[in-house]
Amino acid sequence: MSTDRRELAGFAAVGLLAYAVDLALFSALRGPAALDPLTAKSLSFVAGCTVAYLGNARTTYRHTRATGVRPYAVFVAVNLAGALVQLLCLAVSHYGLGLTSQRADTVSGAVVGMALATVLRFWGTRTLVFRVEGRVGSWTG
Repeated sequence: MSTDRRELAGFAAVGLLAYAVDLALFSALRGPAALDPLTAKSLSFVAGCTVAYLGNARTTYRHTRATGVRPYAVFVAVNLAGALVQLLCLAVSHYGLGLTSQRADTVSGAVVGMALATVLRFWGTRTLVFRVEGRVGSWTG
């Protein structure tokens, strides 16, 4: 398997775990905890983001030299941009389109929003956080 495919597979595996944490927590906070959708999504994002950073740093990008505060800060910034994409999808669906059920909130924030945000996160994580000097590839332009 090529390096790019291994990287994409590792990123996807870590992302699936982070997604599961995000989705489970969001569902619990929206359902039994009865939090509003934006607060629930914000809290579930923090948990998912933490899982994603640790997973990527320890597995997918363990060969890079991303240490210290800078890579983590950039990772958080990239993930905040992804979170804004998710929140925008949720806000448009819930408040703009009036789709206010828990299922509609889950689909808009945790499915549609997550899919769009994942593209942004992969690019940002690979290009800005765990970059490898001399890498030339179609993902980074």
